[in-house]
Amino acid sequence: MADTQETGAATGEKVVIKKYANRRLYNTASSSYVTLEHLSEMVKQGIDFVVYDAKTNDDITRSVLTQIIFEEESQGQSLLPIQFLRQLIGFYGNSMQAFLPSYLELSLASFTQQQDRMRGQFANLGQGAAPGAYEEQIRQNLALFDRAMKMFSPFAYANRPEEPGPAKTAEPAATADDALVALRRQMEEMQAQIEKLASKR
Repeated sequence: MADTQETGAATGEKVVIKKYANRRLYNTASSSYVTLEHLSEMVKQGIDFVVYDAKTNDDITRSVLTQIIFEEESQGQSLLPIQFLRQLIGFYGNSMQAFLPSYLELSLASFTQQQDRMRGQFANLGQGAAPGAYEEQIRQNLALFDRAMKMFSPFAYANRPEEPGPAKTAEPAATADDALVALRRQMEEMQAQIEKLASKR
């Protein structure tokens, strides 16, 4: 794994990576060439970096991070469900595109905050902790992302078959106006959450 000495990063510093025409990546902090695998390890260790095109000096960090994800997925480290990828592609050019990045960032931040608690519950499984604690946390996190997708695809979810469960009394079908009102309310709640998150930065 890459460490501070290998990356040349001091605590709190943002490492500058230069990408040359031959596609080689150069770590200016450690004065050494690195690979996408090295950058992946830096991300996992919480080492912040920015990637610039050596010729144009354009910030190409986003495309490099996307390339890292592609490499991970192609090597069998499948993390992103196919349906999620389809829905994600569908949002390009969509009227909701501008809201999605902030909402996904907020959702992942919430998920990350729960990691320590999840790990603690998992570690306690062998120490008398309730066996269902870990599964319950996973269920809650899945519900979080399910709500996220419902917010951005309310009509698609409205037509999705429900899982078998107790019989429910018949309810009037929601009209398009009802769905729009609900979506507007959810967007307002999401915007408030985003502003709250931004104020903490």
